Order: sequence, then structure tokens, then C-alpha cells
Amino acid sequence: SSMHAIRRSLRQVAAHAVRRGGGAAASAASGAPAVADFRAQALRAGFVGAMTSTFHSTSAAAAAAAALIPPHGGELVNLMVSDAAEKAAVIASATRTLELSDRNACDVELLSTGGFSPLRGFMNEDAYTGVVTNMRLPDSNLLFGMPIVLDTACEDTKVGDKVLLQYQGKPVGVITVESKWKPNKPLEAKMCYGTSSIEHPGVSMISMERSKYYIGGSLSAVDKPVRPFPCPDPAEVRAMLPAGKDVVAFQCRNPIHRAHYELFTRALDAPNVGEGAVCLVHPTMGPTQDDDISGLVRYHTYEVLAKEVNNKAIRWAYLPYSMHMAGPREAIQHMIIRKNYGCTHFIIGRDMAGSKSSIDGEDFYGAYDAQDLANANATELGMQTVPSLNVVYTEEDGYVTADVAEAKGLAVKKLSGTKFRKMLRAGEDIPEWFAFKSVVQVLREHQ
Repeated sequence: SSMHAIRRSLRQVAAHAVRRGGGAAASAASGAPAVADFRAQALRAGFVGAMTSTFHSTSAAAAAAAALIPPHGGELVNLMVSDAAEKAAVIASATRTLELSDRNACDVELLSTGGFSPLRGFMNEDAYTGVVTNMRLPDSNLLFGMPIVLDTACEDTKVGDKVLLQYQGKPVGVITVESKWKPNKPLEAKMCYGTSSIEHPGVSMISMERSKYYIGGSLSAVDKPVRPFPCPDPAEVRAMLPAGKDVVAFQCRNPIHRAHYELFTRALDAPNVGEGAVCLVHPTMGPTQDDDISGLVRYHTYEVLAKEVNNKAIRWAYLPYSMHMAGPREAIQHMIIRKNYGCTHFIIGRDMAGSKSSIDGEDFYGAYDAQDLANANATELGMQTVPSLNVVYTEEDGYVTADVAEAKGLAVKKLSGTKFRKMLRAGEDIPEWFAFKSVVQVLREHQ
């Protein structure tokens, strides 16, 4: 079936990526995937404690005892030009102009501030090919989840050009074009998304939104894209984090409700997370899926929630990243980005960054495909995964894990997202066990 073919394709890419790696990747190839598979099975069965502790015998905090975890590739890239005269010279050097899409602008910002370290510009054709075919940058052999590319429809753009990048009419940087090519989009789709069907939103994006050509080259950034909410860069986020302590990243693209909060606060008690750890709640704020709540509305929900819970073990920051819904590949991408922001651990749940067919609603990825690929590559990335607990609300004991609820025979209460949205629109009371009052109020105000 097409589902089996997608999973087989993803497994082949993962296996090839691990085989291509050196050092830590070689040890992962010899033993870690098998352990990860066993561990994943144990987690699914509910046996979390001792197995997780065995698999992660070394805390990331020990490796970064004196400081924060090093960025991917060892150096936090900063492409921002700070001197005013130099900025003016960079802008004046441009020979043509390109207006960026919302997605492009997110990529420029993450390149500029080091979120995509070790990249120093948009990928050239050789780097693009390496990442598409085996998740590796060609020169360093470092893992990288998704290609970072700049598209253009301009036939005249050529190698050597300096292109002024504008977002909403304002200059944000200049790319020196080092390569231009017509990409094999079906291959890119198949390798990165596991399918070439435009029923997948990511495949639809690269085939129908992106232009004919890709251009790569070094970037000189002159300003960040202007946004209606702050997006602290990796250096700023790192300054918020405690040195020598574990930092657990929670990725989301929706408003946070009670079950989410239970999930990421309980993650701080996971067996492989050290004492004094903090959780970085780090939502993606760029384009996601068409039916998702806008970044600005979500920003307001996160801000009121941060004030309401006032939890000193939580840090809040916003990520200018555009979701691809690429499942396993995107899990690797998210881990690399969060490593650059100073995180040692990454919460990964069922069907992370997954998507469904726009026609029949069938899932493109298995529930644990992203978790399995993340576990297989965590050692090489120098990070650890924290499985996303399946927490449910019960009448008797409040929030507990699903296996506890089943073992005790507790009465589980459920409210689907569809039902929640209908109740919200109708002005009905939302049960407080499901959602925070402050979040509900913001969502009602922005309907």
C-alpha cells in the first residue's frame, strides 16, 4: 500500500543517514537503533522508568556542566551586520531585488541569527542534494533534517548576482548567488516527505507555491523581519537558560490546553532529565497549516497563560519557523534548531509534525515514525528525547497517564478538538479541566 511505501522510504533514508555518519553515528548504527526500538516498544507498553534510565545513562547536563550545550556544528552562527555604514554598503551592493514570502522570511531570520547553525546562507545545490538524499551536509557530514532553499521565478538571476531580500517592502539581507538550479521536486518530495502526492501539504507547498528555480549562496543580514510579536534569537534564549542544567524543549503549533501543560511539566520529572531542569515552551510562529490558528492569536494565548501559571521552571519564547508537516524528517529539524537555542532534551510525541491526506484524511506517517527516527539519531546530535506521555483527565484522580487510568478503571473524560471549537463559537462554557480560562477568553475575543 502507499502507506507501507512511505514508511519503507523513510526507514531507508534514516538507515542511510546513520550509515553515512562517523563517530557517534557509527555507534548508533551498531547498537542504539536496536535499543531505541526496544525502548520505544517499552514506552508504548508503559514501562518507562528503568528502561529509559538505562538507554540514557549520561545526562546532557554532565556534558555541558560548565555551560550550555554547544550549537550544531560547534558555533552559533550570526550573519547580522551591525554597523550602520556596513549595512548601507551591503544594501547598495545588490543588483536586483526579491520580495520574500512568509516562509522565506522565516528561513532568512533563522539563518541570520543562528537558528539553522551551521548554515551561513541558503543551501547551494550540493548541500541541497546531500540533505535531500541522506540528511547530511556534504562538507561536514553533519545531520540536517530538511533543505533550506530560496526559490525564484526570475530567469535572469545568475551566479555572482547580489540579490536584495525584502520582506513586506523592507530590506532584511543580501544573498550572493553561488548556484542556481531547477530542482527535482518529485525526488525532494519523496525523500523529505516520504511521498510525492500533492495530497500532502508540504508536497503541495514545494510543488505549487515554490517557484521554478532555487538559488543558494552566502547571506549578509541587515535586519530581522518585522513581526507583531517578539521572536528572541538563539543567543537571547540561551541567556534565559540556566547553565549546566537540562533544558527540555516543547514544540507546538496550537494554543496550549491543560493536557499539554501536564505533558511538558511532567517531562521535567522524566528519568533522563536532571535536577533543576527547565522547560522551554517554544511554539512555531510562522506559516503552519491553513486551518491552524494564526501566530498572532496564539501569541496572545501563550502570553496570558505564562502569566496565569507563573511557573519558574518554564521559559517562554517564540520561534519564527515555517512548518512543513514532514513527520520524521521534521522531528530531526526541530531537534537541531532547539539544540541551537540551548536545549538538551526534546519532547517528542505520537505523530509529531504529522499530516493527513487532503482528500481522504489518511495519515501519511505511522504514530511512532518520528519518535523512532529521533531516537536513532539523538546520540549523534548530542541530545536526548523525552517521550510525550499520554495523559488523560479522569473524574476520580484528575490528570493521570492513560495506562494508570486503565489499570485503576478510572472514568476518562474526553472533549474532541472539533467539539471544543463548536462550543467556543457557540459561546458555551468550556470545562476548566480541558482548557485554561485565560486562553479561552483570548480565543473568544479573536474568533
